[in-house]
This record gives sequence, C-alpha cells and structure tokens, in this order.
Amino acid sequence: MKQAQIGFWPAAALVAGNMIGSGIFLLPATLAVFGQLSLLGWLVSGTGALLLAYTFARLSRLITTNGGPYAYTRWAFGDFSAFVVAWGYWISLWTGNAAIAIAFVANLTPFFPGLRTDSNLSLLVCLSSIWVATAINLRGVREAARFQLITTALRLLPILLLSTWGFYFFKWENWAVDPGQFSLADVALQAAALTFWSFLGIESATIPATSIRNPERNISRATWWGTVFSVLIFVASCSAVMGILSHRQLLESTAPFADAAQLIWGRVGYYAVAAAAALACLGALNGWILLQGQIPDAVAKDGLFPPFFGKENRRGAPANALILSSILMTGMVLLNYTDSLQEQFKKMILLATLANLIPYVFSALAEWVWLLRQGQFRWALHWGLTIRSVLTFAFASAAILGTGWHTIRSGLILLVLGMPVYWWLKGKEKVFQ
Repeated sequence: MKQAQIGFWPAAALVAGNMIGSGIFLLPATLAVFGQLSLLGWLVSGTGALLLAYTFARLSRLITTNGGPYAYTRWAFGDFSAFVVAWGYWISLWTGNAAIAIAFVANLTPFFPGLRTDSNLSLLVCLSSIWVATAINLRGVREAARFQLITTALRLLPILLLSTWGFYFFKWENWAVDPGQFSLADVALQAAALTFWSFLGIESATIPATSIRNPERNISRATWWGTVFSVLIFVASCSAVMGILSHRQLLESTAPFADAAQLIWGRVGYYAVAAAAALACLGALNGWILLQGQIPDAVAKDGLFPPFFGKENRRGAPANALILSSILMTGMVLLNYTDSLQEQFKKMILLATLANLIPYVFSALAEWVWLLRQGQFRWALHWGLTIRSVLTFAFASAAILGTGWHTIRSGLILLVLGMPVYWWLKGKEKVFQ
C-alpha cells in the first residue's frame, strides 16, 4: 500500500523535533562540569551540525531514494560500506531511543516523584513510552509526522522563554569554572561529543525521502532550516539554564530546565517546562522510532538486510522492523536500569553518537564521489566547497574520537557482530544466482 506523503512543515518538524528532544533537557546537568567552557563544545558541534546539514541538503537533491546516509554510501562505495553504515546506524537508533525513553521518565519526575526512587515504576513507564510510540508509527509515516508536528509546536514556547527571558536571571558565578583544570583540546572533544547528541537527527528528512512531496526541494529546505533553528535554541537555552542554577543544583538535577523555570516563575513555570520536556522526549522518541523502521526497511529492499525487515503492514509501515527494533530497545533499557538515570543516559548517548557519526563520515565523502562520477571534479576544487567538505569530514572524525576509546571499542564490537549477517546474505545471493 502506498503511503500518504508529507510536505515541508511536517518534514522540518521531523528534523527539528528529532533534535529538540531528550538531549537538550538533560545536557545542562551533563555539561555542568565544563561551565562556560561548554561553549567551546557548542561551537564545535554547532558548526559541525551546520556543515552536515548543508551536505545532507545537497545530497538529498542528488539522490532521492529512501535511506539517507545509507543510500548515499551505497551509491558511492558499494554494498559492503553501505551495510556497515546501515548496521551501525540501526544500532544507533535503538540504543539512542533507549536513552530518549529514559530521559522521558526523568522529565516526568516533577509530576511523579516516586519515579526517582521506585525503579520498577520508572521501568514500567519507560517501556510503556517505547511501545506507545511504536504503536503510533505502525499507523504509517503520515500519522507519525503529524504527531511530531504537534509535539514540536507544543514544546517550543517554554524553551523559547528560557532562551530569552532566562538570561535576566543569569549569574556568572553559577556558570564559571576554573579553565586551568582542563585541557582545552579535551574539553572541545568531550563537550562536542556530548552536545552533538542533541544534533543527531540532521538527516531525518532524508531517510523517508519517497514519503515527502517534491523531495528535491522540501528535503533540503527542511534539513537546513530545521538545523539552523535547533542550533540557536540549543546554545541559548542550555547556556541560560547553566547560569540560572548553581553548580551543585545542576549536578543533582534530573530536570534542570524545570528547576530553572521554578526559580523564575515558581511552581507554574516548573510544571510548564517539565511538561514541555516530557513532551519533547515523547515527540523525539516518536520521530526516531519512525527512522528505526525506515532504515532497515530500505536496506532489506536492497537485499542487504534479511527480507524479514522489509515486510510492511496494510498502512505501509515497516511493521517487522519497527517491532524488532523496539524489542531490542526494550532489552537495552532492561540491561542498564540498575544505573542512575543520568548514568544510563550518558552511556547510551555516547554509543548512539558514535554509531551515528560513522554514517556522517561516509556521507561527507559521498558528495565528492558523486562529483567525480559526474565529471565535475574541477568545479569541486572550488575553495569554498573544498573547505566545507574537508571540515565536515574532519568534524565527524574528531567527534568519533571525542566519544572515548571505551565507547569506540564497544561500537566496533557491535559492528563486527553484523559481519556474519552480511556474509550470510551474500552467500544466499550467490546460491540463487
């Protein structure tokens, strides 16, 4: 069954909604140790996000099939590289979605304090959010995108207020740390890796490409403007919250945005921002679950994932891919639920960020391959394009190092686990030829 298509605004909401999610609401606490030096991380990650947005905007006009980074990598480098990218990206989706579900629970604690202390209750709520979002996506791309547009609009007002009015309550002493205790290179890498989690989703509109009207125009516009808007919101709101709350308050907070709003507007502000934060997490979870179905579905149709992943329900949703991914996500939550909410969140975002950055590296290179194959290499050597491409590749590579060797080792193990799947599929292909 052919799915109904979506236009520019739902596509832009998918991009911005996937980015303005769990990451922004917990990051002030995660970045507290860096204080004002976190701006260095935002500068690096924000610049990298805009470079990547430009790359994806351009590639989406050149290659309009489903799959985003996977499709670009396959076109440029062939099946094996495409499988590695798709496998890693798929892993990043269900590990990252587990982190978003945990953040959703953390942002419900202002309304239900028992979630802080009752691990069984918080686990139940976390798993419920996963399967509610999965059920929405099983109804098809249009319904998931509509839900994303609504949740993105509802969550923005409190964030915009903190991003502007919040600076009237900003105190330098809350934000300042002694820069002498840090290596600026380490801060740039570590803070960029943590803040870049918020920017994951730049490619969101490129993945369901055939479900978007006029994809050559709408995908590139949604990608660019969704990213620009998100960069401005992230830096302003996170910096404001870190200057409103004391260092100790930030380290102990499970809902820093809501705590900052309480200091300004009292209990009304506290609950309004807490509700927006919870809604943002739910909206982001919905958007990312959409992608965790679309990617394996597109790869299976190319013969690089088992055919099981390409089965769709009567609404055109990749039901098998959605359900299996959510089962794996559920397992990820269960394995990590003995840690504190913040510790679980930090572990998962680093692993998900690493798995996302690998497709970004390949996408940065794919543009050059496309230009070479079109006989446009001389034009490609124009200094502006050369600098942008080099910086995009360098940023994604440096951000991989910033996730840390422990995360890189874990990520490599997960990638290696996918190799038997690839060789099995290739072996079947040879048998039936």
